[in-house]
Amino acid sequence: MDLFFQQVLDGITAGAIYGALALSIVLVYRASGIVNFAQGEMAMFGAFITWQLYSWGFPLVASIVIAMLISFFGGVATERIFIRPFAKNPSHLPLIIVTLGIMLVINSGAGWLWGYLTKEFPPVYGEGAIRVAGMSISRQGLGTIASVIAVAGVLFWLFQKTKFGLYLRAASSNPESAALSGVPVGRMLMIGWGLAAALGSLVGALVAPQLFLQPNMATTLLLYAFAAAALGGFDSPVGALVGGLIVGVSENLAGTYISLIGNEFKQGVALAIIMCVLMFKPEGLFGKKTVVRV
Repeated sequence: MDLFFQQVLDGITAGAIYGALALSIVLVYRASGIVNFAQGEMAMFGAFITWQLYSWGFPLVASIVIAMLISFFGGVATERIFIRPFAKNPSHLPLIIVTLGIMLVINSGAGWLWGYLTKEFPPVYGEGAIRVAGMSISRQGLGTIASVIAVAGVLFWLFQKTKFGLYLRAASSNPESAALSGVPVGRMLMIGWGLAAALGSLVGALVAPQLFLQPNMATTLLLYAFAAAALGGFDSPVGALVGGLIVGVSENLAGTYISLIGNEFKQGVALAIIMCVLMFKPEGLFGKKTVVRV
């Protein structure tokens, strides 16, 4: 029984990361109506910026904050330069192809700037572990969970309790009506991309100590984030976080108790979740069904 609860706790720790990156995917989806395949690479690039600033002598927390600011403006520029010209296309296929191109460019750019050798990234919350009721959790894992909860709370307050959040939700749900009501739709969409990029940068800094920093570190992480977003619903921030926790716990338990899967094939759990959701509940657990008039 101790093993079961330990695996659940480890799954929650991993699921918090999946949920946070899924949340950034949801932010872009709600802003532009597309799935950003470059979100993982944007998180990786933000982690590299943090590492570079830290290696130059900046405090780690300050490095993370500066990297988040740089990533925010990078996300704004990405939306304005690469996404906006295709925004009025009735098909989302060109936008998806553009995000795939951005993913490749960022990956190659990171390799060109910093190389492909793994780099050691300092844990944000220090070394060591804490034991509670016979279970062990690293300080980094506990800090990661606390960080994700704090970020989720700030975003909830921003979206639900402020005029800015109202404008952002209006611009994403009905841009035509929002524009007629005086909402600066273009500016809101840029900010949505910027927030997603900044959040991705934070996720990259939190996960880099476990994965070791290198240009391809976010590839597997993105698969889990997509599974979390699909399970929770691509238009639901709450669903992204809940989906991340479910994916994290599920893959850990499956890897421990199903010998056919083991630790070597845990990624198959995320793929199975994506397939099941698309077949039986495409809108996700917390998503809204879309009614289309034909």
